[in-house]
Amino acid sequence: MSEHGGWANPAPAGLVALAIACFTFYAILSGTVDHSCIPLLGIWLIGGFFVQVIVAIIELNHGNLTGGNVFLFFSAFFMLVGGLEFILKYFASLNGWVIDAHIDGWAWLVLWITLILWTPAYLKQSPAIMSLVVLSLDIAVFFVAFMDIGWLGHQYSPIAAYFLLIGGILGIWVASAIILNTAFGKTVLPMPGPFLK
Repeated sequence: MSEHGGWANPAPAGLVALAIACFTFYAILSGTVDHSCIPLLGIWLIGGFFVQVIVAIIELNHGNLTGGNVFLFFSAFFMLVGGLEFILKYFASLNGWVIDAHIDGWAWLVLWITLILWTPAYLKQSPAIMSLVVLSLDIAVFFVAFMDIGWLGHQYSPIAAYFLLIGGILGIWVASAIILNTAFGKTVLPMPGPFLK
C-alpha cells in the first residue's frame, strides 16, 4: 500500500515485460522452441505492450525523458507491432500469403540506430546494470535488424539470442533491485552507479 499520494515507479513492471520479450526471443532465435509457438509469442508481446505503454506514460509524467521514451517506443514497436506481426506471419505461412518481411529489418534498423544514439544517456543517467541491459540490446537488435534486412545470414541468430537472454536476466535484476531495495529501505541487490560521471 502506498504511503504517499504520488505514483510509484512503474519501471520494474516494464522491465519484467522486457525480460519476457528477451527470453522468448532468445527461445526462438536459439531454436529452443519450435516456430509453432509464434502465435503464443505474439499474444505475450501484446500483453507486454499494455504494461510498457503505461510505464512510459508514468515515466514521462515523472520527467524521465530517456526511460519514458524508450519504454514508449519499446511498447509500440517491440511489443505491439512485434506481437501482431508474429500472429500475421504465422497465418500467412499457413495460408501461403506472400509477404516481403525484409521491411521489418528496415524498421529494426531505425530502432537499433536510435538505441545506439541514446545509449550514452543511459551510461550517464542510469545504474551500471541498467546500462548493461541497454548495451546487450544494442548488440542483439543490430543482429536482428541486419538478419531481417538480409545483410547477415541467420547463422548469427545465436549471437542475438544470447545477448537478448543477457539483457532479460539483467532486466530482472534491475526490476528486483528497485522493488526489494525500496521495500527494505536498504541495498538488498546492489545497483552500482552510472558508468559515466
